[in-house]
Amino acid sequence: MALTLPDIAEIFRARGHEQYTGEPVSHLEHALQSATLAQEAGASDGLVTAALLHDLGHLLHDLGANPTLSGTDDLHQYRAVPFLRHLFAPEVITAIRLHVDAKRYLCATRPDYYDNLSEDSKRSLVLQGGIFSTKEQEAFISEPGAADAVKVRLWDDKAKTPNRRTPDLEHFLRRAQRCCLFT
Repeated sequence: MALTLPDIAEIFRARGHEQYTGEPVSHLEHALQSATLAQEAGASDGLVTAALLHDLGHLLHDLGANPTLSGTDDLHQYRAVPFLRHLFAPEVITAIRLHVDAKRYLCATRPDYYDNLSEDSKRSLVLQGGIFSTKEQEAFISEPGAADAVKVRLWDDKAKTPNRRTPDLEHFLRRAQRCCLFT
């Protein structure tokens, strides 16, 4: 099933209040904070939209509130792609798809990055394949869209502040509308 912007709004209305695993914010707060950070950085509509939707895949399954505790990788970075690829250009889809690999890359290339991850993010890192080797780092960063995925990942990491003020979902869905493949 392909999603529309109203479908995405409904998913956030129905499940966005759920706690973002291992963090002091809800899924909707995390999405809005990520998009706000992208917007504040002057990112394109496509990257702001990717920041908003990068974790939508967590809301498209019923694997429980914290699948990593049972050793399950929910593959959220891939789960949303089939629902969104008809709606958005590769700039959005690639950043969503690669944001987990961006975490693996950052752990390998920035010495203090791993130490600043939450316990759940460290646990999921193992399930997602672990820290990249030198060869994997080089292969990743040479992929089209990898540098944008790293940006999304860095905004993702900072988007976990309780009660942070952000624009509302409708604001970011209007930005998403501007980068839809069709109107």
